Amino acid sequence: MSQQTNANERLTDVEERLTRVENLLVSINEKLDQRSNSGSEVDTQKTEEFKEWVTNYVSMRLQQLVPETCDHPDEAVLHDGPYLDNTTVPCTEEVEHRVKRIPIPFVREMVVQRVAENAREAGVERVDIDFFEKAATF
Repeated sequence: MSQQTNANERLTDVEERLTRVENLLVSINEKLDQRSNSGSEVDTQKTEEFKEWVTNYVSMRLQQLVPETCDHPDEAVLHDGPYLDNTTVPCTEEVEHRVKRIPIPFVREMVVQRVAENAREAGVERVDIDFFEKAATF
């Protein structure tokens, strides 16, 4: 439930920021309209450059605020079984269960990273419980 609350808070925060950006853009657009209506010559090329800059800036900020919703390059499809946490190293369900039983998060992460490194170095296609026990010892 706390993850959902956190996600809702982040979503609300992003929506508020987007509303502020939208209001700012409307304000800028109104000022540009007033300036062009007041009879002064506005360089259309500079206006278009400014609009392009604003668009690029807003896009960049959105990617920083909510990176999980932005386009990312496709990663390897991971459909052939469980994987060690936060890695692309396949493992057996028994190993996955054993990793979840490690109670301290940073220790769990250290063990997973060590086993993943050892599996890559050894060229192991799937980490089984025997390899896990050997690779996880420090």
